[in-house]
Amino acid sequence: MSSIHPQPCAEPTSWWSRPCGGREVLVIALPLVVQTCFWSIMWFIDRLYLSWYSQEATAAALPGGMLHWVLICLPMGIASYVNTFVAQYYGAGRLERIGVAVKHGIWFGWATVPLFLLAIPLAPWMFRLFNHPPEMQRLEVVYFQVLALGAGAVVVSSAQSSFYTGRGLTRVVMFVNCAGTLLDISLEYMFIFGALGFPRLGVIGAALTTVISNWATVLMFWLLMRASGERQTYGLDSSQFDPELLRRLLRFGLPSGLPQLIEGGAFSLLTMAIVAFGKVAGAATSLAFAINAVAFVPMIGLNIAISTLVGQKLGENRPELAARATWTGLVLGLAYTGVFAVLYFVVPEWFLVLHTAFTDDPDFPAVRETTIVLLRFVALYCFFDAMQIVFVGALRGAGDTRFVLFNASVLSLLAIATGFLLQEQLHWKETGYGLYGWWWVMTGWIVALGVTYLARFEQGKWKTMRVIEPELPDAASPPAVLEALE
Repeated sequence: MSSIHPQPCAEPTSWWSRPCGGREVLVIALPLVVQTCFWSIMWFIDRLYLSWYSQEATAAALPGGMLHWVLICLPMGIASYVNTFVAQYYGAGRLERIGVAVKHGIWFGWATVPLFLLAIPLAPWMFRLFNHPPEMQRLEVVYFQVLALGAGAVVVSSAQSSFYTGRGLTRVVMFVNCAGTLLDISLEYMFIFGALGFPRLGVIGAALTTVISNWATVLMFWLLMRASGERQTYGLDSSQFDPELLRRLLRFGLPSGLPQLIEGGAFSLLTMAIVAFGKVAGAATSLAFAINAVAFVPMIGLNIAISTLVGQKLGENRPELAARATWTGLVLGLAYTGVFAVLYFVVPEWFLVLHTAFTDDPDFPAVRETTIVLLRFVALYCFFDAMQIVFVGALRGAGDTRFVLFNASVLSLLAIATGFLLQEQLHWKETGYGLYGWWWVMTGWIVALGVTYLARFEQGKWKTMRVIEPELPDAASPPAVLEALE
């Protein structure tokens, strides 16, 4: 006779349907990938319009944009680390702590706004250090100065979006950020070329539309959170300052954000070194990065998804599922970037059709041929780029941010030192090999990052890490909480 008691359902075993398998990862990742695809399109269109405007504008946007990234990446890294707190609180079932963590991230973001504004008068001095041609230097300065007006919005919205991404509600973030991106794209042509009665602003117009869309994104998130019917459940109505929570956000968020600052700074030095080899080298590198964004930027969405799933599963004390989510993400990431690796290597000219069709710049044929070569470098390193994106997401989701900081610091400094040493010893400036020499350095740097993060993940130390405080009895004193964390 069969039992009248229901039998437990067997866990699905297929790669697709099992917990933290392909379906679950994609449910969280796809909206973020769509969102970052829109970012890629925005960046591509921005560089496309600037290439139609002038090659000087295209070349100037790269160092100006990179220095802006260096400015925001540390505070943005701290604010976006709220995602890990939200994910682990959510996995542990401590919903009332989620809003408190988000509020502290938002307050931190607003505190950075005046600091970004202080960078505006310093811009001429900073770009003067790179000794670029006067006209390019002028364009770099104004591009950076306008972007700085919207830098604080990027930090604030990073904390705001964590309220949704940490809980796996990534569609909300997709709709908000896509709306902001569409606003940017719809304004760019008018602001850059002066259409429909707008002034012809060139690089200033490209930066100004970014600033407008950044603050519009903050406004949209604020309205959604204000209208949420779960404000009390998630502690969004709380205005209590929790110094211990802020301490932990900085303790884990600083080592998470500093690698972005260090890598961004190293990348800026690398691009500045390349731009010093001339307008063609700078414009080709700018175009190659913009085209590569189609493959790279969507991977950021996968990074956030893996970080979220690892945080949630560690909050549930199920590290085996966190590991499974990471390997699933790696398979998806390698499959996606593999398509572009083949295209970049076999038919790189496909990605330059629009640039070729709508420009009459006499230097563009040289830029085009150089960009085709650079895209083959991208094809060589993009698999390792996918590896580092996925494994860094997993390590950050666990709280293993100190290793991420150490690894990024050592390898970035080693890459830049190696590049300048080879440039001096092999006389790159005299031989004309500098552009490709620096691209070989960058390729080796990315390969090393991917391999070392894989090795750290395989060690498994991250499985015992947590960023949230242990759930102690109400009588526990603050010193006891602090001792438990340490």
